[in-house]
Amino acid sequence: MVPAQKLTNLQLELVKLFSYKVTDSQLIEIKLLLGNYFAEKASEEMDKLWDDNNWTEETMKEWSNEHLRTSYTL
Repeated sequence: MVPAQKLTNLQLELVKLFSYKVTDSQLIEIKLLLGNYFAEKASEEMDKLWDDNNWTEETMKEWSNEHLRTSYTL
């Protein structure tokens, strides 16, 4: 038997919201809000990586020209 996993703090907070009835338009707004929040966090992390690694436009050009595929022979 697999042991039960604890809910995260985010999951617990969202469960509290389940008791509220919202309209479809409110649900769309909430989804957009959450999506925008996590997109902003991802963008902040990318900015940090960019700064920490001193990446430049040239770095991006070099990456776009790399061929990282694994060649397979049968």
